[in-house]
Amino acid sequence: QVQLVESGGGLVQTGGSLRLSCAASGLTFSDYAMGWFRQAPGKERETVATIRWSGGSTYYADSVKGRFTISGDNAKKTVYLQMNGLQPEDTAIYYCAARYRRSTSYGYWGRGTQVAVSS
Repeated sequence: QVQLVESGGGLVQTGGSLRLSCAASGLTFSDYAMGWFRQAPGKERETVATIRWSGGSTYYADSVKGRFTISGDNAKKTVYLQMNGLQPEDTAIYYCAARYRRSTSYGYWGRGTQVAVSS
């Protein structure tokens, strides 16, 4: 059974930093792509960043390029999202998700962690 548990959210001031963690269990990292997504109040969920363990390719939304970095520790089965230069528009619930390599969608989701950036 795949489980994803996020942590590291909180309240920071504009320009601050946070590092989110996603601890995964029940899966083999090399068989999955991992992603961070976020949903702000009244808005649709959006992709923030993704990483494929096979090949290590990453993707970032334009809004976070140069500020956020996705990485992972295969041994710890943990994915990280380092967020620097946080802005009020980054305020959202951040979710970790996993996509099996043969799937076209992210089928496993964590419960999310709240990030709030004060101006």
